[in-house]
Amino acid sequence: MKKITLALLASSLLVSTVQAQAEDGLAAIKAAGTITFGTEGTYAPYTFHDAGDKLVGFDVDLGRAVAAKLGVKAKFIEGRWDGLIAGLGAKRYDAVINQVGITPERQAKYDFSKPYIDSKVVLITRDDNTTIKNFNDLKGQKAAQSLTSNYSQIATKYGAELVPTDGFNQSLDLVLSKRAVATLNDNLSFLDFKKHKPDAKVKIVATQDANAPSAILVRKNQPELVKALNTALDEVKADGTYKTISIRYFGQDISK
Repeated sequence: MKKITLALLASSLLVSTVQAQAEDGLAAIKAAGTITFGTEGTYAPYTFHDAGDKLVGFDVDLGRAVAAKLGVKAKFIEGRWDGLIAGLGAKRYDAVINQVGITPERQAKYDFSKPYIDSKVVLITRDDNTTIKNFNDLKGQKAAQSLTSNYSQIATKYGAELVPTDGFNQSLDLVLSKRAVATLNDNLSFLDFKKHKPDAKVKIVATQDANAPSAILVRKNQPELVKALNTALDEVKADGTYKTISIRYFGQDISK
């Protein structure tokens, strides 16, 4: 009987500890008056530096709007994509907002807010390339990708040989210099790239039908923080802030 009582007490303490840890993330953010986001700062139009070297972008502005709904300020810590999610696990920041695609592998280790954007996965080549016409043509071909991105997983699935890069711009540079024949990324990033560099000799040759939703990434066991982020995202959409940010970076309301 005594052993059972002690076991129940230990179980109760464990549950209480987990619940306390779950609440601590949001409580600590509120107490500090700041939510810290990890982001790249080199991935236009989502997170990049403008002509005045100010950190801007769709994700950055959305992060600031979400922070305001939480009643705190947003702080951003920049880092390379391949180390960005690991930095969250190391508690360098409270969350990552950087077009993080929702994948089963990430869901096993982290939690996500509700999706805040959908994009299409596109296959990009040089505009004089005639051999790559669809995703199946990637087999045995070199694709320039960030190794920890969901795009690299898709490229691998189609049999591509990966050429590691630091991000989208470097991937395009490798395609343009013929050190890789293709790269996969999202359609909105490509459209933004072409808007700024209309003469760049690259093209989209194929698009995946399925959407690729992205969300805010947080550490596991923080249901109160996830709930607060979801509520903030709903409020940002309801009051028109999301639409304003969309038009600022994409020229249209992408919530439709």
